[in-house]
Amino acid sequence: MKDMATTSMMDTDQVAEAYGRWAPIYDIVFGPVFRQGRRAAVRAAEAVGGRILEVGVGTGLSLSDYAKNTRIVGIDISEPMLDIARKRVEQQHMAHVEALEVMDAENLAIPDASFDVVVAQYVVTAIPNPEKALDEFVRVVRPGGEIILTTRIGAETGLRGTLEKWLMPLTTRLGFRTEFSWSRYERWAEGAKVRLLERRALPPMGHFWLLRYVRVADPIS
Repeated sequence: MKDMATTSMMDTDQVAEAYGRWAPIYDIVFGPVFRQGRRAAVRAAEAVGGRILEVGVGTGLSLSDYAKNTRIVGIDISEPMLDIARKRVEQQHMAHVEALEVMDAENLAIPDASFDVVVAQYVVTAIPNPEKALDEFVRVVRPGGEIILTTRIGAETGLRGTLEKWLMPLTTRLGFRTEFSWSRYERWAEGAKVRLLERRALPPMGHFWLLRYVRVADPIS
């Protein structure tokens, strides 16, 4: 299922280093752009409630948006990003945040079915092997729980698709990929224990989407 032409262009250390560089200016550059998507993801997660894992929590921009009766664990590959998130949690007295830890989304050090919801905001296209991470999200969410993604979905064809392929060498050095089509999510979901609940365009310009999957129960043997 992996698209080797794109996955081979990224590695975990490269991504961690890139977001370490982004950390001091991340809130300024990406905060306003992704605000509506972050809030849409939080609202969807709160509709399920319970214990929530936020993958790629970054500087913790969305942590204060969660209701105080939720329990949040945030992980990220970048220690400098998490340093900012920890200061934000301390300064704003966010008692609903259980932990913030450095962790690789492709290899979650988390027991099976530990969370009611997994949220990954604008992170799937920044992971070297996205399908491996998506499988991990399924593993750590309980049956009936949800996986909520905000993500950029690339064009399949046309001028935009050509530009996305052309930009890939540059954007991978910045820590994300421009080329990531909807068909790739469809291929992954066909072999995963999930069912798509919602696919909704987000601003700006409809390049970003909210995706909601529910983990289906394992068959009774």
